[in-house]
Amino acid sequence: MYLDTPPTLVESTIFTTMPESLRRGSQGSAWARANKPGQSVDSFIEGPAFDNEGNLYIVDLPFGRIFRITPDAQWQLVTEYDGEPNGLKFDHNGTIIVADYRRGLVRVDPATGGTEPLLERRNAESFKGVNDLTIASTGEIYFTDQGQTGLHDPTGRVYRLHPDGRLNCLMDNLPSPNGLVLDLEEKNLFVAMTRDNSVWRAPLTSTGGVSKVGRFCTMFGTSGPDGMAIDEQGRIHVAHASLGQVFVFAPNGECVARVRSAAGPTCTNVAFGGPDRTTLYITESSTGTLLQAALEFPGMELPRPPRSSAHHTPTTKNGTST
Repeated sequence: MYLDTPPTLVESTIFTTMPESLRRGSQGSAWARANKPGQSVDSFIEGPAFDNEGNLYIVDLPFGRIFRITPDAQWQLVTEYDGEPNGLKFDHNGTIIVADYRRGLVRVDPATGGTEPLLERRNAESFKGVNDLTIASTGEIYFTDQGQTGLHDPTGRVYRLHPDGRLNCLMDNLPSPNGLVLDLEEKNLFVAMTRDNSVWRAPLTSTGGVSKVGRFCTMFGTSGPDGMAIDEQGRIHVAHASLGQVFVFAPNGECVARVRSAAGPTCTNVAFGGPDRTTLYITESSTGTLLQAALEFPGMELPRPPRSSAHHTPTTKNGTST
């Protein structure tokens, strides 16, 4: 279908850059010292997600901050707390769910900035370092536990948290699991493996597990694929954290387009926005910049409306695995 057509090149533009007044200068952080040794890190933005009013929310991982960016590019601090927020999504109730590297899953009230733990541990064991999440139409939360795993230590994990608090470990042999997204039918889970420079495809079984997991696509670079989003054609948009690109893969795994960064090389995550959801927003973390690019097809609407009645996800401080 696509084999005779080379990937389309799409140029991005700068939507907004973090104001100097919000940058933390050379204060540093424990996260920066561990993950960016010897570098001056004044911010590291990630986890873009839109609310129903068109505001874009992002995290600042090293400094425990969540920002709201209005449609006219005004930055507003939602909360600052003792954590390392990474992935961010809105649930069906309009509450922010954050994948926090140190805190597990955290619930944030976007109106007040109040935070509370949702899932801190699994069977009294701390997580390696929770990274990103996606929420199914049924209210189930899929999230990655990446920590410092990689090809040298392929022990990263993917979990599914049910609305009633049950926790499943779907995979536990992963080299640096990062961003993740469900396909349109919610029958397959795609997971970015940063240190493997690939995206894995995990078919979900009727009995609640996964089967026949394989590599969907393979990339290259000093870092690898990070956050992902899916459009209404089933095409997966993969931010690459060292190549300054977002790669677009057709449902068959072929690269059909790429979006080039107008700022630095560290494209960490993506989200669709705009009135018709055909604008892709990209966090470029090395410069603290939000990029935008006009695309052909709209992104899948998020948060997805529930297939049945809306669920309220309970606070679960010590998840019980099944």
